[in-house]
Amino acid sequence: MNILDIGFIILGLVILIAGGEALVRGASGLAARLGVPSLVIGLVIVSASTSAPELSVTIGAVLDNEPDLAVGNAVGSNIVNVLLILGLSALILPLAVKRRLVRFDVPVMVGISVLLLLLALDGEISQWDGALLLAAATAHIVLSFTMSRGDSADQPGRSGGDDSAAPPRPRRKGLLYGVLLIVLGIGLLVVGARLLVTGATNIAASLGVSSLIIGLTVVAVGTSLPELATSIIAALRGERDIAVGNIVGSNIFNLGFVLGLPAVFFPAGIPVADAAIALDIPLMIAAAVALVPIAFTGFAIKRWEGAVFVLLYIAYTVYLVLAATQHDALSGFTLVMLYFTLPLLAVLLIAVTAYEMGVIRARRNYLQTNPPSTRST
Repeated sequence: MNILDIGFIILGLVILIAGGEALVRGASGLAARLGVPSLVIGLVIVSASTSAPELSVTIGAVLDNEPDLAVGNAVGSNIVNVLLILGLSALILPLAVKRRLVRFDVPVMVGISVLLLLLALDGEISQWDGALLLAAATAHIVLSFTMSRGDSADQPGRSGGDDSAAPPRPRRKGLLYGVLLIVLGIGLLVVGARLLVTGATNIAASLGVSSLIIGLTVVAVGTSLPELATSIIAALRGERDIAVGNIVGSNIFNLGFVLGLPAVFFPAGIPVADAAIALDIPLMIAAAVALVPIAFTGFAIKRWEGAVFVLLYIAYTVYLVLAATQHDALSGFTLVMLYFTLPLLAVLLIAVTAYEMGVIRARRNYLQTNPPSTRST
């Protein structure tokens, strides 16, 4: 373990925090000046920006003939994004979820995750597979901007009628300042993540950990630190649309561009390890699916739900470490997780979902039978 690697990690964390602050300030300011919903900014601009480290690491891993690191980085980052980053963000501040996110973006995230599993069943992501993933992610971006224009047109003062009610044109100086902050934030995030990943990977490699495990844990967390910094800072600043949209959009970007783009440009494709097909990609899909009922019931991710996500990520990481080191506790830990913890969690989520949906249904029935006009004032 080199002291220089530890220094890389600490310096990388500091730069990541600064980059996340600049990116959130620039993105939220740009959204306000352009009249674009902050959810779309988070889903497209911020998510693509914070996924830049994943893209650079994956391309570098493919060039260095480290396909396990490339796949582990993308898949592991998606697991980190949902379980760890959304969980920590919800612990700081319960995250309100827009209906559009639940009805469109989260299903797209689940769909492209399932698509990756189906494409990887033959043991590789070929050029055609990469093109399909790339096309799916591109279609999501196009539809996001198309839907955002429709949402803006439905808002009062956005179209027709009284011209005096129309918002003033954004000033060029304000737009330029927002763009510069975004560019600065992206640059700092890439540099910070690169420093941290370099230090952490060197330390993990010196301990004899495999490329897939390094990709799923150290590199995945390291390259997801821009999302972590951005989402937590966004939550603290009250920009909850950016906090959630950043994660969902980043997961779509990771599969469509981070894995799809290198596969398209490298004729040999990207081999996928059997372990990733058997465990890690299905877990990524399960994490994405778990977000659907949680967000759908109350259109919010509550603190206790965030705590469950974080605990699940810790359990997953412990399993990977035990499996990598062939520790004696692996079999006992696996039995407890498979036959006690996960079934208990599934029952809890089903019960809570059923309860909250019952509350929503009862409230809806009450409003239908007691409209505001008939209630006593």
